[in-house]
Amino acid sequence: MLEILDEPFQAMVSHAESTYPRECCGVMLGYQRDGRKVVTAAVPLNNSFAGEQNARYEINPADLLAADTEARERKLDLIGIFHSHPDCGAYFSSTDLENSCPWYSFVVLSIQGGRFHHANSFLPDLDQTRADQEELLLPENIGSRLAT
Repeated sequence: MLEILDEPFQAMVSHAESTYPRECCGVMLGYQRDGRKVVTAAVPLNNSFAGEQNARYEINPADLLAADTEARERKLDLIGIFHSHPDCGAYFSSTDLENSCPWYSFVVLSIQGGRFHHANSFLPDLDQTRADQEELLLPENIGSRLAT
């Protein structure tokens, strides 16, 4: 199970909406306890994909390393990676699976018309042949945010 606290979730949504119609990306920092992962910070990163960014994202390895270093300095774990899907659902694509890491949770944010619509989290298997959907707990006020 992955739980995202309010402040990091708002940072993720804000980043996704501000980069629309391009895909955004970033990392989630937090801690793991009793089989539960809790995201306490989100770090937006630049999409470094050289091609059409409305259909793909890429994280610069140096940015990922810097985020991991930041997590360690803050006594946190790098829990996973988030990215957005502009004007489509929050699914884990074959490209997402190919470029995944089995030790991270992957949150996909669906951004419809520039506004957050829904999110899902996925856990790739060790062989990167499938990614099961992971239980995702979002902040309680998400319903009121969607109504605005």
